[in-house]
Amino acid sequence: MIDLYYWPTPNNWKVSILLEECGLPYRVVPVHIGRGEQFSPSFVGINPNARVPAIVDREPTGGGAPLAVFESGAILQYLAEKSGLFLLADKAGRFRTMSWVMWQMSGLGPTLGQNGHFLLYAKEKLPYAIERYRLEARRLYGVLDSQLGMTRAHIAGEDYSIADIACFPWVMTHKAQQMTLDDFPNVKRWFAQVRARPAVQRGLAVEKALTT
Repeated sequence: MIDLYYWPTPNNWKVSILLEECGLPYRVVPVHIGRGEQFSPSFVGINPNARVPAIVDREPTGGGAPLAVFESGAILQYLAEKSGLFLLADKAGRFRTMSWVMWQMSGLGPTLGQNGHFLLYAKEKLPYAIERYRLEARRLYGVLDSQLGMTRAHIAGEDYSIADIACFPWVMTHKAQQMTLDDFPNVKRWFAQVRARPAVQRGLAVEKALTT
């Protein structure tokens, strides 16, 4: 059993989607970030950075004590390796996949996070910051569109992988980010294809259980 420490944000959706795709048994442990529950001593013991998501694998491969993993990219890699799914076995495919996971972690996610902050949430509207992150967001969407134009089916190649799972929840915020996928036809095609996957829909539906 895997404990998923979760609150509904793009980085958390990555993990719930992958758990559903892999079919690994898990239970959701809500961490209400609006109430500051991520700063509780018990959670900081799992993730010293006090951010969700995090997981605790109660039955790690090979046995031993429960294993805590934090940072969504590391969690994706861990679960893919544990299940043997969605991380290509050949060396070139593996590093191609991980390159795009790291691209999302270092570029797409942080940029869209800042774009959303200055565009939607900042009390003072700063034109310089809004324009800076808008332009970088569009550039990154263009990078993804170009890659999908070359690989056709999925981000790291023909096969669906954790690269797609890493990027999808952030692209899902495109309307709030005031982006239109009509400007990025390859991303639009890929987004619809991934969103239609039943496991993706189940992974996104996890948040409904938090309010029911």
